[in-house]
Amino acid sequence: MAFGTQDDTDEVMNEINMTPLVDVMLVLLIIFIITVPVMKHSVNVDLPRAVNQPERIKPETVRLSVAADGAYFWNGNAIADSELENQLKTEAAKEPQPDLHIRGDKEVRYERVAQAMAAAQRAGVRKIGFVTEP
Repeated sequence: MAFGTQDDTDEVMNEINMTPLVDVMLVLLIIFIITVPVMKHSVNVDLPRAVNQPERIKPETVRLSVAADGAYFWNGNAIADSELENQLKTEAAKEPQPDLHIRGDKEVRYERVAQAMAAAQRAGVRKIGFVTEP
């Protein structure tokens, strides 16, 4: 039996040492055994009750389209620039106020869409959305 031979010292360990893993698992098991009974003792809190009532009247949706040439269309019907703000004021006065969905053509100048948004803001429209294609 020779000490320090090359065959004895250069052997590669091909097994995982399981002792540290078992130690960690036992510690975790003990922690869970201790904490589970503590978690079962809860404090009773008197929480307020909320009443949910569904909205009975759904607001309608108004579609304002801006064509490539800058023309406005109100729910599919052509509308003049002078009539746009009056129509928006009429819709803003309704209760509940309808949602305004603005759909701008890809080729239209942004200025025309911005003018429609400014007119809606002046009229008092609170809900404005944009319609896009995926």
